Amino acid sequence: MATPVAAAAPSVSAQTQANAIRALAMDAVQAANSGHPGAPMGMADMAVALWGRHLRHNPTNPAWANRDRFVLSNGHGSMLIYALLHLTGYKLPMQELKNFRQFGSKTAGHPEVGHTPGVETTTGPLGQGLTNAVGMALAEKLLASEFNRTIGDVHHAIVDHHTYVFMGDGCLMEGISHEAVALAGAWKLNKLIALYDDNGISIDGQVAPWFIDDTPKRFEACGWNVIRAVDGHDADAVSAAIAAAKNSADKPTLICCKTSIGKGSPNRANTAKAHGEPLGAEEIKLTREALDWPHAPFVIPKNVLAAWDAKAAGKAAEAAWNTQFAAYKTAFPELAKEFVRRMKGELPKQFNQVAVDAVLAAHTKAETVASRKASQIALETFTAALPELLGGSADLTGSNLTNTKSTPNLRFDLAGNVVKNEAGQGGRHINYGVREFGMAAIMNGVALHGGYIPYGGTFLTFSDYSRNAIRMAALMKQRVIHVFTHDSIGLGEDGPTHQSVEHAASLRLIPNLDVWRPADTAETAVAWAVALQNSNKPTALLLSRQNLPYAPKHGLGDISRGAYVLSEPADVGMKKKAKAVIIATGSEVQLALKAQELLAKEHKIGVRVVSMPSTTAFDRQDTAYKTDVLPKGLPRIAVEMGSTDGWWKYGVAAVVGLDTYGESAPAPVLFQHFGFTPENVADTVRAVLAK
Repeated sequence: MATPVAAAAPSVSAQTQANAIRALAMDAVQAANSGHPGAPMGMADMAVALWGRHLRHNPTNPAWANRDRFVLSNGHGSMLIYALLHLTGYKLPMQELKNFRQFGSKTAGHPEVGHTPGVETTTGPLGQGLTNAVGMALAEKLLASEFNRTIGDVHHAIVDHHTYVFMGDGCLMEGISHEAVALAGAWKLNKLIALYDDNGISIDGQVAPWFIDDTPKRFEACGWNVIRAVDGHDADAVSAAIAAAKNSADKPTLICCKTSIGKGSPNRANTAKAHGEPLGAEEIKLTREALDWPHAPFVIPKNVLAAWDAKAAGKAAEAAWNTQFAAYKTAFPELAKEFVRRMKGELPKQFNQVAVDAVLAAHTKAETVASRKASQIALETFTAALPELLGGSADLTGSNLTNTKSTPNLRFDLAGNVVKNEAGQGGRHINYGVREFGMAAIMNGVALHGGYIPYGGTFLTFSDYSRNAIRMAALMKQRVIHVFTHDSIGLGEDGPTHQSVEHAASLRLIPNLDVWRPADTAETAVAWAVALQNSNKPTALLLSRQNLPYAPKHGLGDISRGAYVLSEPADVGMKKKAKAVIIATGSEVQLALKAQELLAKEHKIGVRVVSMPSTTAFDRQDTAYKTDVLPKGLPRIAVEMGSTDGWWKYGVAAVVGLDTYGESAPAPVLFQHFGFTPENVADTVRAVLAK
């Protein structure tokens, strides 16, 4: 779709535009006495080519749905994007650049989405920006397939934009880049264009001794179109390469731009000294002379600002799209309404009823199934009602049970088009292959793009592979759902390599990550409902391999609060009040209930059983509710097949847990060996009361 982009004023050369970026980068880093000037100075000409001649965006509306996405994967070069945002007209005044890396500024050390207008994703952990970009490009392709329509000669392409990413040697050294690059090629993401800042320098110096990859051949082997040996300091050459890349019909494109880190600095260019420290006052003076940039720090001439200003072109581009969308809305009113809802991230109006029905159905049927199966049962309902749910698994679909009748496998034909079934529906379940980290970061990109709620599955023990991407989702406040099955020694014979011990406790440490470990079908349905409503945080669902009996309940309303009273002494025939509280999660809730019954029948001791499927949700409750569930004065005993450290904050007197690795054996043998029996739980309660 041809729409206006910003064009440089005739009186200002591309070199001068690039030098404006270089000056802002070195001045801001110098003022902060901290940062990375080399990458922005080296990529400045690439930025002129992309941002000045190709990128379709609207600085006055950074959230325009059909904007091109730009990702700075080598996020340490953040002054590049801050300079570009300021120069092109975003609400990022010069004072923010002067406050680079200072408390409260909009110019953090690394770009942060939601913090700085125009930043599409938080980058810094290398390789993940590239992988986020793959997710964004995938979302664009799937939305285009789902919403674009053709009537006669009229093609309503309301989803039609590119995803661009700048990346460096460090991004390509990270293992996640291999996962992302392979999937982008397999999915034929032809609107993904990556510009490689090939400067040959990292913190430790020249990368040649430790980075010998033939990068072009590597990308070609993964199904990419590769444009080699582009002079990264020739904006015309880079622009021509981008234009060629945009014509790719069935492949993503890598543009290899040979650059000099710290370009313009007489003594620091092409050295590691330019990478991660200020140039210094004397070197900045010399650089200004070398660049023929006589202006004072943070001063940009009016004609240079005018050349960079993209506000008018951005408004025109969005206005053209608005006209197109109005025609689409007339022709397809329901589709248009659905597109707007999806891009806003709003759930369907009927969602609350769908969730209630799912939980009530689980409660009524009271099935004995593994919580991974309970998850699939809940997903059958939710994926049918929410077309934005986009699932997947890292080669464990049959174990994670992430697929449903509404989510056929995602496939592309030889031309790169989404394969659709007889009903005209494309796939909604992704086979990521054995790529847990890549899956997690791609899901982040999908969520950031908008239009889908991604979820993906693997074994809980492999959450370690995904961990930094999970943390990034939490930091970015993105709705991404991780389905982690085989959550304990209960998986049995696969042994300690696959048996999670520390993982639940470890995930609970991540701020803004909701963690749920449900005990039965109703708790699992609630966990899914809460996860889908968590519009500003990711969720981890920890699910069992083994079957779990349904736990009878007095009500369902408090499950979503993370912990609730499941059973009182009266429920096992006792008239006495509780003398202790057993807190349990997931599969251990049944242990707690059996121990409660044992204590009542054999020892005349009454205990309350509290199911705590989500410590993170419970921790958000008010003091009154917490005290109601866990009364003061009653000793508490926690039961969970995992690390004990996280339980002491609840004032427990003892924990029946596991602080060692498991063993390879059938699950019942392991439960007996490690003390996860009703008798041991009951004995632990008695020992606590005896004290």
